[in-house]
Amino acid sequence: MEAISPAGAITGVLEKDGIVLGVEKKVTGELLDLSIAKEGGYGSSGVGQALFPRLSSDVVAGVAGLTADANSLINYAQQAAHRHLFSFNEDVSVEQLAQWLCDLKQGYTQYGGLRPFGLSLLYAGYDPHY
Repeated sequence: MEAISPAGAITGVLEKDGIVLGVEKKVTGELLDLSIAKEGGYGSSGVGQALFPRLSSDVVAGVAGLTADANSLINYAQQAAHRHLFSFNEDVSVEQLAQWLCDLKQGYTQYGGLRPFGLSLLYAGYDPHY
């Protein structure tokens, strides 16, 4: 929780026609010039928030926390979604993709010698079966 406390909030709204995700761009320092800050809200501290456009064709995610951890988990999720698409010729369900990511995150908290991920994820997606 300490790793994501400087990050801004991520919210999601479920509408009749779709899902809207929004992130708060939080200024971490008084001297930070927002006009030259990197896109996604990341400052020099490595803590920020961002919306990632696609994990699969029907799933997006919002992330708040450590930049390196976010990139690692997003890459894992995209690779897992592509493996499922290649193997079964259909998009992965939102529930299955979230389960795979939760299993990976739980493994890092359960075993010694591994540092837990310092981020929070908000998934949003459409599943035609459910």
